[in-house]
Amino acid sequence: MSYSPLLAQLHQDLPALQLPRIDYSAIMPELLLIGLALVLMTAAALTRRRLPRGTYAVFTVAAAGASMAYAYLLWNHVARGGYTAIAGSIAVDGFSVFFTMLIGAALIVSALSADAYLRQEGLDGPEFYVLAMLSASGAMFMAGANDLIVLFLGLEILSISLYVMAGYHARRTESGEAAIKYFVLGAFSSAIFLYGLALTYGATGSTNLGQVTKFLAQNVTVSNGLLLAGMALLLVGLGFKVAAVPFHFWTPDVYQGSPTPVTGFMAATAKAAGFAGLLRLFFSTFSVLRLDWKPLIWALALLTLLVGAVVAIVQRDVKRMLAYSSISHAGFVLVGLEVATKNGIAGGLYYLFAYVFMVVGSFTVVTLVGRRGDAHHDLDAYRGLSARNPGLALLLALFLMAQAGIPFTTGFLAKFYVISAAVDSGAYALALIAMIAAVIAALLYLRVIVLTYTRPGEAATPAPASAGAYDTEPVMGAEATAPGAVAVAERTTVLDSEEPEAPVHVPFAAGVGLFVCAAFTVFFGLYPAPLINFAHHATLLF
Repeated sequence: MSYSPLLAQLHQDLPALQLPRIDYSAIMPELLLIGLALVLMTAAALTRRRLPRGTYAVFTVAAAGASMAYAYLLWNHVARGGYTAIAGSIAVDGFSVFFTMLIGAALIVSALSADAYLRQEGLDGPEFYVLAMLSASGAMFMAGANDLIVLFLGLEILSISLYVMAGYHARRTESGEAAIKYFVLGAFSSAIFLYGLALTYGATGSTNLGQVTKFLAQNVTVSNGLLLAGMALLLVGLGFKVAAVPFHFWTPDVYQGSPTPVTGFMAATAKAAGFAGLLRLFFSTFSVLRLDWKPLIWALALLTLLVGAVVAIVQRDVKRMLAYSSISHAGFVLVGLEVATKNGIAGGLYYLFAYVFMVVGSFTVVTLVGRRGDAHHDLDAYRGLSARNPGLALLLALFLMAQAGIPFTTGFLAKFYVISAAVDSGAYALALIAMIAAVIAALLYLRVIVLTYTRPGEAATPAPASAGAYDTEPVMGAEATAPGAVAVAERTTVLDSEEPEAPVHVPFAAGVGLFVCAAFTVFFGLYPAPLINFAHHATLLF
């Protein structure tokens, strides 16, 4: 029997394959980061001589700057109206450009913060910066996604890079534990998100957000349980990324165990990307179903605000304290989403931009105080910091006051815009809870500030053995006498003997990063009009 006629008939019956037109200009910011990351990795692998110190950080800053510059060109273009590209899967609008600028800024200050840390830990290769650029590109894809599949791909690019970065310090067992916890829980959240994607497709017949919006506007379903289940699972998957309660349990352990510069980058980038997906999905795509999802967001915002603020007070480790603080900050952005108005979304966008510089600046100070081995993160390590480095203590006080919402900082205006939007929309109970959470959180920030200006009395409480500079395992057999083993043992002894009361030095790159974060926090706290207008225009062009 010959199959040729049957195959010919099938070939005639099948429609012609139509490939989408690829508009590379629509995804150029992401392509710049991915392409330059590959260039950096290839050049470092093929170069025999060791590159000058700081080369990788400068290259990353330049790559992020190029991506932001192209995003600025897109902003001038979308000011006349946004558009979709690549078969409608990518949205080029004010919202995506806003988050591209935000993520690029987070990448710049994080690269500056990480430079000195990586050198002092002997980890100053290109891998960290390549992973950071790839992770940032995934976050940008999430911000511009107009299709659930693209949103999922961006989420995975972001997450997989962060899993590796969390375990980047291979000589610290805490770093490996953080990577495993983040990977396992992140895999569950990705599976839940993908299940929600499938249910949404089954209910609407499309994964394209524009088509889903059109379907919901034109059809009134008698029973929409399948769609509501899909929407709830999508909320769970993205709620994990923004560390909303009760999906926050990974946050304190991962923040504490990861290398501190990674923690700062993770706190800024992952949260911004997660909220980009949440805002685009619920405020734009599922706006018709707001009566169904607003009670869920209300409950998430309530729990996130209170749990983050209250539990942070009892923490002794500064990284865990800032982890719970970041959870509370996510609650404020959820308030803006729950309000579901243009002012609420604009307030949330302003909050995220301000949060990036506050949190990266704070973790940069924590990196410097932690010293070699990344071990000194107990509150006692901050006692008398003003005597060891007055400028660093002042900057830490500034970032913490901004997070507390002290006037004349971006943190105060961020909280004000979000809470005022809730009041304007009649969400008085949620606005009151947000103000109570802000007062509770202010206590923990003020406690650290007072501690930095307290004269050291008795010797600080020593860190537990597991918090040493490096966790080295016993080496058996011939390996015990290897030069590498002796070198690691000697270095561990030196690092463990380093006194936390010694003066704290600020390297040049970290100083530049701190200056940028502090200048942004103060300038846009005193003159917020450009940034809030940027957020409002991003909402209007959404």
